Amino acid sequence: MKNPKRNPPSPIIDNLEFIGNPFKVAPQSPNWISFSNAQKDLELSLRFLYSYNGSSATFNSYRRELERLLQWAWQIEKTSILELQREHVEEFINFCINPPEAWIGIKNVARFKKSPDGRIPNKDWRPFVVSVSKEEFKRGKEANIGEYFPSQAAIKATFTAISSFYDYLLQEGEVSSNPVALIRQKSKFISRDQQAPIVRRISNIQWDYVLETAELLADQDPEEHERTLFIMNALFAMYLRISELVADERSTPLMCDFERDRDGNWWFKVTGKGNKNRRVTVCDDMLKSLKRYREHLNLSPLPNINDKSPILPKYKGSGGITSTRHVRLIVQNCFDAAHNRMLKGGLEQDADDLRIATVHWLRHTGISEDVKHRPREHVRDDAGHASMATTDRYIESDLRERHESGRNKRVREI
Repeated sequence: MKNPKRNPPSPIIDNLEFIGNPFKVAPQSPNWISFSNAQKDLELSLRFLYSYNGSSATFNSYRRELERLLQWAWQIEKTSILELQREHVEEFINFCINPPEAWIGIKNVARFKKSPDGRIPNKDWRPFVVSVSKEEFKRGKEANIGEYFPSQAAIKATFTAISSFYDYLLQEGEVSSNPVALIRQKSKFISRDQQAPIVRRISNIQWDYVLETAELLADQDPEEHERTLFIMNALFAMYLRISELVADERSTPLMCDFERDRDGNWWFKVTGKGNKNRRVTVCDDMLKSLKRYREHLNLSPLPNINDKSPILPKYKGSGGITSTRHVRLIVQNCFDAAHNRMLKGGLEQDADDLRIATVHWLRHTGISEDVKHRPREHVRDDAGHASMATTDRYIESDLRERHESGRNKRVREI
Protein backbone atom coordinates (compact mmCIF):
# COMPACT_ATOMS: atom_id res chain seq x y z
CA MET A 1 0.00 0.00 0.00
CA LYS A 2 1.37 3.43 -0.93
CA ASN A 3 2.46 5.77 1.84
CA PRO A 4 0.26 8.88 1.36
CA LYS A 5 2.98 11.14 2.73
CA ARG A 6 5.41 10.00 0.06
CA ASN A 7 3.03 10.32 -2.86
CA PRO A 8 1.32 13.45 -4.18
CA PRO A 9 -2.44 13.39 -3.70
CA SER A 10 -4.93 13.60 -6.52
CA PRO A 11 -7.20 16.69 -6.59
CA ILE A 12 -10.78 16.39 -5.38
CA ILE A 13 -12.73 19.59 -6.06
CA ASP A 14 -12.89 21.01 -9.60
CA ASN A 15 -13.70 24.57 -10.67
CA LEU A 16 -17.15 25.91 -9.92
CA GLU A 17 -18.45 25.65 -13.49
CA PHE A 18 -17.69 21.92 -13.55
CA ILE A 19 -19.11 21.06 -10.14
CA GLY A 20 -22.73 21.73 -10.91
CA ASN A 21 -25.31 22.42 -8.23
CA PRO A 22 -24.62 19.96 -5.37
CA PHE A 23 -28.10 20.62 -3.98
CA LYS A 24 -29.58 19.06 -7.13
CA VAL A 25 -26.97 16.50 -8.20
CA ALA A 26 -25.13 14.36 -5.66
CA PRO A 27 -21.36 14.41 -6.32
CA GLN A 28 -19.35 11.23 -6.52
CA SER A 29 -16.42 10.83 -4.12
CA PRO A 30 -13.05 9.78 -5.62
CA ASN A 31 -12.68 6.07 -6.31
CA TRP A 32 -9.51 5.94 -4.20
CA ILE A 33 -11.54 6.59 -1.02
CA SER A 34 -13.28 3.56 0.43
CA PHE A 35 -14.85 4.48 3.79
CA SER A 36 -18.57 5.14 3.86
CA ASN A 37 -18.71 8.79 4.97
CA ALA A 38 -16.52 10.11 2.15
CA GLN A 39 -19.55 10.67 -0.07
CA LYS A 40 -21.27 12.72 2.63
CA ASP A 41 -18.07 14.66 3.40
CA LEU A 42 -17.75 15.72 -0.21
CA GLU A 43 -21.42 16.58 -0.60
CA LEU A 44 -21.39 18.83 2.48
CA SER A 45 -18.14 20.46 1.39
CA LEU A 46 -19.48 21.25 -2.07
CA ARG A 47 -22.75 22.59 -0.69
CA PHE A 48 -20.81 24.90 1.61
CA LEU A 49 -18.58 26.09 -1.24
CA TYR A 50 -21.50 26.51 -3.61
CA SER A 51 -22.90 29.22 -1.35
CA TYR A 52 -19.94 31.35 -2.48
CA ASN A 53 -20.67 30.99 -6.19
CA GLY A 54 -21.09 34.76 -6.41
CA SER A 55 -17.52 35.43 -5.30
CA SER A 56 -14.80 33.53 -7.11
CA ALA A 57 -12.07 34.84 -4.80
CA THR A 58 -13.78 33.52 -1.66
CA PHE A 59 -14.73 30.27 -3.39
CA ASN A 60 -11.13 29.66 -4.47
CA SER A 61 -9.73 30.53 -1.04
CA TYR A 62 -12.16 28.31 0.86
CA ARG A 63 -11.82 25.50 -1.67
CA ARG A 64 -8.05 25.48 -1.14
CA GLU A 65 -8.45 25.07 2.62
CA LEU A 66 -11.27 22.50 2.42
CA GLU A 67 -9.37 20.49 -0.17
CA ARG A 68 -6.42 20.28 2.22
CA LEU A 69 -8.70 19.27 5.08
CA LEU A 70 -10.34 16.52 3.04
CA GLN A 71 -6.99 15.24 1.79
CA TRP A 72 -5.58 15.15 5.32
CA ALA A 73 -8.66 13.58 6.93
CA TRP A 74 -9.11 10.94 4.26
CA GLN A 75 -5.50 10.02 3.54
CA ILE A 76 -3.55 10.77 6.72
CA GLU A 77 -6.11 10.45 9.53
CA LYS A 78 -8.27 7.89 7.68
CA THR A 79 -11.50 9.36 8.96
CA SER A 80 -14.44 11.55 8.06
CA ILE A 81 -14.31 15.31 8.59
CA LEU A 82 -17.50 14.85 10.62
CA GLU A 83 -15.50 12.91 13.21
CA LEU A 84 -12.76 15.49 13.74
CA GLN A 85 -12.32 16.94 17.23
CA ARG A 86 -10.31 19.87 18.54
CA GLU A 87 -7.11 17.86 18.83
CA HIS A 88 -7.49 16.67 15.24
CA VAL A 89 -7.77 20.23 13.98
CA GLU A 90 -4.59 21.13 15.87
CA GLU A 91 -2.84 18.20 14.18
CA PHE A 92 -4.18 19.40 10.83
CA ILE A 93 -2.84 22.93 11.37
CA ASN A 94 0.56 21.51 12.27
CA PHE A 95 0.38 19.40 9.11
CA CYS A 96 -0.32 22.53 7.03
CA ILE A 97 2.65 24.29 8.59
CA ASN A 98 4.96 21.39 7.77
CA PRO A 99 3.43 19.26 4.97
CA PRO A 100 5.26 16.34 3.32
CA GLU A 101 7.48 17.38 0.41
CA ALA A 102 5.45 15.18 -1.92
CA TRP A 103 2.46 17.43 -1.24
CA ILE A 104 4.32 20.66 -2.12
CA GLY A 105 4.59 22.17 -5.61
CA ILE A 106 6.62 25.06 -6.99
CA LYS A 107 3.89 26.66 -9.08
CA ASN A 108 0.13 27.00 -9.16
CA VAL A 109 -1.49 24.73 -11.73
CA ALA A 110 -5.07 23.76 -12.51
CA ARG A 111 -6.53 20.90 -10.51
CA PHE A 112 -8.08 19.19 -13.53
CA LYS A 113 -7.43 19.17 -17.28
CA LYS A 114 -9.53 18.59 -20.35
CA SER A 115 -9.30 15.27 -22.13
CA PRO A 116 -11.33 13.34 -24.71
CA ASP A 117 -12.88 11.46 -21.79
CA GLY A 118 -13.79 14.61 -19.90
CA ARG A 119 -12.10 16.24 -16.94
CA ILE A 120 -9.10 14.35 -15.55
CA PRO A 121 -6.87 15.09 -12.53
CA ASN A 122 -3.74 17.13 -13.22
CA LYS A 123 -0.77 15.10 -11.98
CA ASP A 124 1.26 18.28 -11.45
CA TRP A 125 -1.20 19.75 -8.94
CA ARG A 126 -0.21 19.93 -5.26
CA PRO A 127 -2.22 21.09 -2.21
CA PHE A 128 0.62 23.35 -1.07
CA VAL A 129 2.77 25.65 -3.19
CA VAL A 130 6.05 27.32 -2.28
CA SER A 131 6.72 30.68 -3.87
CA VAL A 132 9.39 33.36 -3.96
CA SER A 133 8.80 37.07 -3.61
CA LYS A 134 8.63 39.34 -6.61
CA GLU A 135 12.05 40.80 -5.78
CA GLU A 136 13.66 37.36 -5.27
CA PHE A 137 12.24 36.15 -8.58
CA LYS A 138 13.73 39.13 -10.39
CA ARG A 139 17.10 38.33 -8.83
CA GLY A 140 16.94 34.83 -10.27
CA LYS A 141 15.91 32.90 -7.15
CA GLU A 142 13.86 29.77 -7.83
CA ALA A 143 11.23 28.17 -5.63
CA ASN A 144 12.59 25.46 -3.35
CA ILE A 145 10.23 22.86 -1.86
CA GLY A 146 12.47 22.54 1.19
CA GLU A 147 11.89 26.20 2.03
CA TYR A 148 8.10 25.99 2.28
CA PHE A 149 6.69 27.77 5.30
CA PRO A 150 3.26 29.42 5.45
CA SER A 151 2.91 33.05 6.41
CA GLN A 152 0.88 34.20 9.39
CA ALA A 153 -1.78 35.40 6.95
CA ALA A 154 -1.95 31.92 5.38
CA ILE A 155 -2.41 30.24 8.76
CA LYS A 156 -5.13 32.73 9.70
CA ALA A 157 -6.84 32.02 6.37
CA THR A 158 -6.87 28.30 7.22
CA PHE A 159 -8.44 28.94 10.62
CA THR A 160 -11.03 31.28 9.09
CA ALA A 161 -12.13 28.92 6.31
CA ILE A 162 -12.27 25.77 8.42
CA SER A 163 -14.09 27.52 11.27
CA SER A 164 -16.65 28.93 8.84
CA PHE A 165 -17.16 25.45 7.39
CA TYR A 166 -17.78 23.89 10.79
CA ASP A 167 -20.19 26.70 11.68
CA TYR A 168 -22.12 25.65 8.57
CA LEU A 169 -22.04 21.98 9.62
CA LEU A 170 -23.24 23.01 13.08
CA GLN A 171 -26.17 24.91 11.61
CA GLU A 172 -27.01 21.92 9.43
CA GLY A 173 -26.99 19.65 12.47
CA GLU A 174 -24.14 17.51 11.13
CA VAL A 175 -21.78 18.14 14.07
CA SER A 176 -22.39 18.93 17.74
CA SER A 177 -19.71 21.62 18.03
CA ASN A 178 -17.18 23.62 16.04
CA PRO A 179 -13.79 22.03 16.84
CA VAL A 180 -11.93 25.11 15.59
CA ALA A 181 -13.77 27.36 18.05
CA LEU A 182 -12.72 25.05 20.87
CA ILE A 183 -9.02 25.70 20.25
CA ARG A 184 -8.13 28.11 23.04
CA GLN A 185 -4.43 28.43 22.32
CA LYS A 186 -4.47 29.68 18.75
CA SER A 187 -1.58 31.94 19.70
CA LYS A 188 0.77 28.97 19.45
CA PHE A 189 -0.02 28.93 15.73
CA ILE A 190 -0.61 32.64 15.16
CA SER A 191 1.70 35.20 16.73
CA ARG A 192 0.22 38.44 17.95
CA ASP A 193 1.95 41.60 16.84
CA GLN A 194 1.74 44.60 19.13
CA GLN A 195 1.98 46.90 16.16
CA ALA A 196 -0.46 47.22 13.30
CA PRO A 197 1.00 45.78 10.09
CA ILE A 198 2.99 48.22 8.00
CA VAL A 199 1.03 49.60 5.09
CA ARG A 200 2.94 48.88 1.90
CA ARG A 201 2.96 51.88 -0.41
CA ILE A 202 5.18 53.61 -2.92
CA SER A 203 6.79 56.94 -2.08
CA ASN A 204 5.70 60.29 -3.49
CA ILE A 205 8.67 60.49 -5.83
CA GLN A 206 8.02 56.92 -7.04
CA TRP A 207 4.39 57.76 -7.74
CA ASP A 208 5.44 60.91 -9.62
CA TYR A 209 7.70 58.80 -11.84
CA VAL A 210 5.07 56.10 -12.31
CA LEU A 211 2.37 58.58 -13.35
CA GLU A 212 4.75 60.55 -15.56
CA THR A 213 5.85 57.30 -17.19
CA ALA A 214 2.23 56.33 -17.87
CA GLU A 215 1.66 59.74 -19.47
CA LEU A 216 4.75 59.39 -21.65
CA LEU A 217 3.70 55.90 -22.75
CA ALA A 218 0.20 57.16 -23.58
CA ASP A 219 1.61 60.01 -25.66
CA GLN A 220 3.96 57.67 -27.54
CA ASP A 221 1.50 54.84 -28.12
CA PRO A 222 -2.11 55.91 -27.39
CA GLU A 223 -3.63 52.68 -28.72
CA GLU A 224 -1.68 50.63 -26.22
CA HIS A 225 -1.25 52.94 -23.24
CA GLU A 226 -4.16 55.38 -22.89
CA ARG A 227 -5.77 52.51 -21.02
CA THR A 228 -2.60 52.14 -18.93
CA LEU A 229 -2.79 55.79 -17.89
CA PHE A 230 -6.47 55.50 -16.99
CA ILE A 231 -5.86 52.35 -14.90
CA MET A 232 -3.02 53.96 -12.94
CA ASN A 233 -5.16 57.01 -12.15
CA ALA A 234 -8.17 54.89 -11.16
CA LEU A 235 -6.21 52.63 -8.82
CA PHE A 236 -4.61 55.60 -7.07
CA ALA A 237 -7.31 58.28 -7.09
CA MET A 238 -10.28 56.02 -6.28
CA TYR A 239 -8.40 53.42 -4.17
CA LEU A 240 -9.75 50.64 -6.36
CA ARG A 241 -8.83 47.03 -5.91
CA ILE A 242 -7.78 45.40 -9.15
CA SER A 243 -10.82 43.09 -9.00
CA GLU A 244 -13.08 46.14 -9.01
CA LEU A 245 -11.95 47.08 -12.52
CA VAL A 246 -12.57 43.76 -14.27
CA ALA A 247 -15.76 41.93 -15.21
CA ASP A 248 -16.61 38.88 -13.13
CA GLU A 249 -19.63 37.02 -11.79
CA ARG A 250 -20.39 39.86 -9.38
CA SER A 251 -20.48 42.75 -11.81
CA THR A 252 -19.18 44.26 -15.03
CA PRO A 253 -17.81 47.79 -14.51
CA LEU A 254 -19.50 50.04 -17.07
CA MET A 255 -19.09 53.67 -18.03
CA CYS A 256 -22.52 54.44 -16.56
CA ASP A 257 -21.10 53.50 -13.16
CA PHE A 258 -19.65 56.99 -13.27
CA GLU A 259 -22.65 59.08 -12.32
CA ARG A 260 -23.38 62.71 -11.47
CA ASP A 261 -25.64 63.72 -8.59
CA ARG A 262 -28.00 66.69 -8.37
CA ASP A 263 -25.21 68.93 -7.10
CA GLY A 264 -23.07 68.16 -10.13
CA ASN A 265 -20.67 65.95 -8.16
CA TRP A 266 -19.35 62.78 -9.80
CA TRP A 267 -19.25 59.37 -8.15
CA PHE A 268 -18.17 55.89 -9.17
CA LYS A 269 -20.30 52.88 -8.20
CA VAL A 270 -18.26 49.86 -7.14
CA THR A 271 -19.08 46.28 -6.17
CA GLY A 272 -16.28 45.32 -3.81
CA LYS A 273 -15.28 42.56 -1.41
CA GLY A 274 -18.15 40.55 -0.03
CA ASN A 275 -20.39 41.86 -2.84
CA LYS A 276 -20.69 45.15 -0.96
CA ASN A 277 -21.64 48.17 -3.04
CA ARG A 278 -20.19 51.60 -2.41
CA ARG A 279 -19.89 54.98 -4.10
CA VAL A 280 -16.43 56.47 -4.49
CA THR A 281 -15.71 60.17 -4.80
CA VAL A 282 -14.42 61.11 -8.27
CA CYS A 283 -11.98 63.98 -7.82
CA ASP A 284 -11.42 66.65 -10.47
CA ASP A 285 -8.13 65.09 -11.63
CA MET A 286 -9.82 61.70 -12.00
CA LEU A 287 -12.59 63.32 -14.00
CA LYS A 288 -9.99 64.83 -16.34
CA SER A 289 -8.41 61.40 -16.72
CA LEU A 290 -11.80 59.90 -17.55
CA LYS A 291 -12.46 62.55 -20.20
CA ARG A 292 -9.08 61.93 -21.81
CA TYR A 293 -9.64 58.17 -21.81
CA ARG A 294 -13.14 58.43 -23.28
CA GLU A 295 -11.88 60.78 -26.01
CA HIS A 296 -9.38 58.08 -26.96
CA LEU A 297 -12.25 55.57 -27.11
CA ASN A 298 -14.20 57.95 -29.40
CA LEU A 299 -16.88 58.46 -26.76
CA SER A 300 -18.48 61.63 -25.45
CA PRO A 301 -16.41 63.51 -22.83
CA LEU A 302 -18.50 62.15 -19.97
CA PRO A 303 -20.87 59.17 -19.73
CA ASN A 304 -24.62 59.25 -19.19
CA ILE A 305 -26.85 56.76 -17.42
CA ASN A 306 -27.38 54.79 -20.64
CA ASP A 307 -23.69 54.31 -21.46
CA LYS A 308 -23.28 50.54 -21.12
CA SER A 309 -19.80 50.36 -22.66
CA PRO A 310 -17.27 48.51 -20.47
CA ILE A 311 -14.70 50.59 -18.64
CA LEU A 312 -11.86 48.32 -19.77
CA PRO A 313 -12.92 46.89 -23.14
CA LYS A 314 -11.08 43.94 -24.61
CA TYR A 315 -8.77 44.61 -27.55
CA LYS A 316 -10.36 41.70 -29.37
CA GLY A 317 -13.95 40.61 -29.02
CA SER A 318 -16.74 42.26 -27.08
CA GLY A 319 -17.21 42.99 -23.42
CA GLY A 320 -14.82 44.00 -20.72
CA ILE A 321 -11.54 42.50 -19.54
CA THR A 322 -12.22 39.57 -17.21
CA SER A 323 -8.67 38.76 -16.13
CA THR A 324 -7.07 40.47 -13.14
CA ARG A 325 -3.79 38.97 -14.37
CA HIS A 326 -4.11 41.02 -17.55
CA VAL A 327 -4.46 44.25 -15.57
CA ARG A 328 -1.60 43.29 -13.25
CA LEU A 329 0.63 42.86 -16.29
CA ILE A 330 -0.34 46.31 -17.59
CA VAL A 331 0.53 47.91 -14.25
CA GLN A 332 3.73 45.90 -13.87
CA ASN A 333 4.95 46.99 -17.31
CA CYS A 334 4.41 50.60 -16.24
CA PHE A 335 6.28 49.99 -12.98
CA ASP A 336 9.17 48.45 -14.93
CA ALA A 337 9.34 51.40 -17.32
CA ALA A 338 9.30 53.85 -14.38
CA HIS A 339 12.03 51.82 -12.70
CA ASN A 340 14.25 52.14 -15.74
CA ARG A 341 13.66 55.89 -15.95
CA MET A 342 14.55 56.30 -12.27
CA LEU A 343 17.80 54.42 -12.79
CA LYS A 344 18.71 56.72 -15.67
CA GLY A 345 17.88 59.69 -13.41
CA GLY A 346 20.33 58.52 -10.76
CA LEU A 347 17.66 57.41 -8.26
CA GLU A 348 19.01 53.93 -7.67
CA GLN A 349 17.59 53.42 -4.15
CA ASP A 350 14.10 54.61 -5.07
CA ALA A 351 14.24 52.49 -8.23
CA ASP A 352 15.21 49.39 -6.24
CA ASP A 353 12.35 49.95 -3.79
CA LEU A 354 9.89 50.23 -6.69
CA ARG A 355 10.97 46.79 -7.94
CA ILE A 356 9.08 45.06 -5.14
CA ALA A 357 5.90 47.14 -5.45
CA THR A 358 2.65 45.41 -6.38
CA VAL A 359 -0.57 46.67 -7.92
CA HIS A 360 -2.32 46.81 -4.53
CA TRP A 361 0.28 49.28 -3.29
CA LEU A 362 -1.38 51.94 -5.46
CA ARG A 363 -4.57 51.62 -3.41
CA HIS A 364 -2.55 51.85 -0.21
CA THR A 365 -0.69 54.89 -1.53
CA GLY A 366 -3.85 56.72 -2.52
CA ILE A 367 -5.44 56.12 0.89
CA SER A 368 -2.25 57.08 2.75
CA GLU A 369 -2.05 60.39 0.91
CA ASP A 370 -5.71 61.27 1.29
CA VAL A 371 -5.93 60.48 4.99
CA LYS A 372 -3.43 63.30 5.57
CA HIS A 373 -5.87 65.90 4.27
CA ARG A 374 -9.43 64.51 4.25
CA PRO A 375 -11.72 63.55 7.14
CA ARG A 376 -11.03 59.95 8.08
CA GLU A 377 -14.66 58.90 7.76
CA HIS A 378 -14.73 60.17 4.17
CA VAL A 379 -11.64 58.15 3.29
CA ARG A 380 -13.11 55.12 5.10
CA ASP A 381 -16.29 55.24 3.03
CA ASP A 382 -14.49 55.76 -0.30
CA ALA A 383 -12.11 52.90 0.49
CA GLY A 384 -14.91 50.59 1.59
CA HIS A 385 -13.32 49.86 4.96
CA ALA A 386 -15.54 48.01 7.41
CA SER A 387 -14.28 50.03 10.36
CA MET A 388 -12.35 53.17 11.18
CA ALA A 389 -9.63 51.00 12.70
CA THR A 390 -8.67 49.82 9.21
CA THR A 391 -8.45 53.39 7.94
CA ASP A 392 -6.38 54.41 10.97
CA ARG A 393 -3.67 52.00 9.84
CA TYR A 394 -2.85 54.50 7.12
CA ILE A 395 -2.17 57.39 9.50
CA GLU A 396 1.59 57.82 9.75
CA SER A 397 1.74 60.95 11.96
CA ASP A 398 1.92 58.97 15.21
CA LEU A 399 4.89 56.98 13.94
CA ARG A 400 6.63 60.15 12.73
CA GLU A 401 6.15 61.87 16.10
CA ARG A 402 7.25 58.76 17.97
CA HIS A 403 10.45 58.50 15.97
CA GLU A 404 11.12 62.23 16.23
CA SER A 405 10.84 62.11 20.02
CA GLY A 406 13.31 59.22 20.19
CA ARG A 407 15.78 60.34 17.57
CA ASN A 408 18.02 62.39 19.89
CA LYS A 409 18.03 60.15 22.93
CA ARG A 410 21.51 59.50 24.32
CA VAL A 411 23.24 56.23 25.00
CA ARG A 412 26.11 58.01 26.70
CA GLU A 413 26.03 61.34 28.48
CA ILE A 414 28.42 63.87 26.96
